[in-house]
Amino acid sequence: MEISALKVFIAVAETGGVSTAAERLHCVQSNVTARIKKLEDEVQVPLFMRKSRGMELSAQGRVLLDHAYKLLDMERQARLAVSASLEDGGSISLGAMETAMAVRLPSMIKTFHQRHPHTELSLSTGTTDEMIKQVLNHQLDCAVVGSTVENDGVLQYPFFRERLVLVSTPGDETSHTLLVYRKGCAYRARAEEWLRRIGRLPFNVMEFGTQEGIVGCVSAGLGLTILPLEVAKNLKGDFTITDLPDDIAIVDTYLICKKSTIQTKPMKTLLELANQQNLSQVA
Repeated sequence: MEISALKVFIAVAETGGVSTAAERLHCVQSNVTARIKKLEDEVQVPLFMRKSRGMELSAQGRVLLDHAYKLLDMERQARLAVSASLEDGGSISLGAMETAMAVRLPSMIKTFHQRHPHTELSLSTGTTDEMIKQVLNHQLDCAVVGSTVENDGVLQYPFFRERLVLVSTPGDETSHTLLVYRKGCAYRARAEEWLRRIGRLPFNVMEFGTQEGIVGCVSAGLGLTILPLEVAKNLKGDFTITDLPDDIAIVDTYLICKKSTIQTKPMKTLLELANQQNLSQVA
């Protein structure tokens, strides 16, 4: 069972189709199909159920997917272990909430690159739930998330504390339309809890993929949203910022990683910088 075949298998499992997997892998569809067929021949069971639109994992495929993630992580960890003694080099994948990526991380990333100019730091954004899953599945080395993780295999370091506020255009503070990220966003969960608590029911939800989309539609008077104060106070335009109760507004964020992740010197630097960020805020 080749590592390259497992990468193809994971791509098909995550995208739900041969064509979309081929696009992700930058190869032709016939190559993907052949790799999956060979893998199924090796394990002697069908790994996917073919449907009119896409492919869905079989029960055996779900079992293999879990092991495939672990095997790919072991291969990556082996490469990291070889370079762990280096002062610089290798790669780190870091995920973060979009608001954190925009406001909290730039200065930290700048300092990191000054200390490790030859380390490739790949960045991605997502919801808290998505990134916790990606860390657990070894798809991210570490991530900035908006909640703690109840998992003994995860290390979590306090990063910074946010104060959330309600953002709307003047006169729309009582809107019943909430503009937020997709489900799994820690801030969205706080906003929905607040609306239920004050009895603003029923309320409508409009989902967006970017902060710019949310802010633009709030500016157009389509509804209200919830954002960190540090983000809200830098918005350009005519917005009303409304305070929320502390138990809704105060969010502690964490930098998380798996205990099994190799602690290279660049990784240790990243964790050190996160700790410094936390200490500076406490001070």
